[in-house]
Amino acid sequence: MNTVIEVADVTLRRGRSFLLDHVSWTVAESDRWVIIGPNGAGKTTLMQVVSARMFPTSGQVTLLDERLGAVDVFELRPRIGVSSAALQAQIPADEKVVDVVMSASYAIFGRWREDYTNIDFMRAEKLMTQFRIDSLAERLFGSLSEGERQRVQIARAMMTDPELLILDEPTAGLDLSGRELLLATLSELALDEMSPTSIMVTHHVEEIPAGITHALFLKQGRVVAQGPIHEVMTPAVLTRTFDLPLAVKEVDGRWRAQAAFHLR
Repeated sequence: MNTVIEVADVTLRRGRSFLLDHVSWTVAESDRWVIIGPNGAGKTTLMQVVSARMFPTSGQVTLLDERLGAVDVFELRPRIGVSSAALQAQIPADEKVVDVVMSASYAIFGRWREDYTNIDFMRAEKLMTQFRIDSLAERLFGSLSEGERQRVQIARAMMTDPELLILDEPTAGLDLSGRELLLATLSELALDEMSPTSIMVTHHVEEIPAGITHALFLKQGRVVAQGPIHEVMTPAVLTRTFDLPLAVKEVDGRWRAQAAFHLR
């Protein structure tokens, strides 16, 4: 089985603070991972590293058979699809949805004078249909709801047919209906054998879509546990991760956690 990501003893410091502290992690081609942890755990920092947008202070990172620091990241990044709040903030509010998706072919935001082929148009149309945003094609990005924006971002992330897909808190800010609609889409993606290797970041186990195969728990930049989700999604691991007695159960492929005590 091919290895897509290999993180070996990675540390990342900013001043005296450790954003990542001796993290080791391996992701195989068929894996669908979720990264879980409280605020400040290092989840987004780790995603920045494995999307070739940040370099560690020490340790070694290999992405798609290329060693970070010994490869041109501008050649590597198009092979990695990313959806995140930071990237969303760069999308022009007056950009049409179809252009937001299609401009990923040139790794830019905002159409200018690029030449797009019929293949580009067909690819964008297929993705907009898959992520249920085809009816929004001519809408301006700034006019969309948060759930619609998230689906547009994911379609854009898939535009270049990436080998690795990173979704950093895709359900953040969504209401219940928006969250569930997006999770249904993410479940379809995770269960599709033809989909790329994927990593999703979340604070909440309730936001893990069905089809996720592995989980990595982070706390203060350190790994608490990692492995197949049914082996590591335990009360003991959740309790250590969030510093609160927690119970967890799985229902119909989805997870639910709650405090393991009753408040008076």
